[in-house]
Amino acid sequence: MSNYGVQQLMKKLGLTVTQQVAYKVTTKRKHSDSVADNLLNQNFNPVAANQVWAGDVTYLRTGEGWMHLAIVMDLYSKRIVGWHIDKRMTTDLVSKAMIKPYSLRQPPIGLVLHSDRGSQYTSKRYRHLLASRASMIDVGACWDNAVVERFFGSLKHDWLLKVPQPTREYMRTDVAAYMRYYNLERLHTANGDLSPAEYELSSLRKVS
Repeated sequence: MSNYGVQQLMKKLGLTVTQQVAYKVTTKRKHSDSVADNLLNQNFNPVAANQVWAGDVTYLRTGEGWMHLAIVMDLYSKRIVGWHIDKRMTTDLVSKAMIKPYSLRQPPIGLVLHSDRGSQYTSKRYRHLLASRASMIDVGACWDNAVVERFFGSLKHDWLLKVPQPTREYMRTDVAAYMRYYNLERLHTANGDLSPAEYELSSLRKVS
């Protein structure tokens, strides 16, 4: 049957087509929130640790509903220095992902925090949280945060999607397991076939 025939039959039967939305978009920023310039321009290779951190949020599906994962990656070693997972995607989500590594690693003045233009990252509360420079991707240019996007792809396709994720708590535990594996064991060609943690240690040995 042709598309026209299908349309006529559906019209007679009183049927309409609806498209299911996979998730609700909640990242639209307020007009009063400011947007930072893109300071990286796809240069994802700082020369030392704690110079450029990149943050982003992704959606994870469980049998109980969605979870939202915020991460912070040091672009020098590709190490995940901070992360937080929660049912809600709020400024608290990205703030908690950032506060712990900021306190532990105590980056120098001038640290660049690179992110998208979602409301969580453009909010005054987040921007005033840390003494650092903000950098944001250009509109519609997901490749401006390509390293983080690749991490999310590996997390989902190499790990989470290989086993059922029945509950939010199961997802939380599984994400934590991947973070340990990724930072401590997963080898990166960009790091000379070293894990992010090993690459940072090797860099410190060279300096000393």
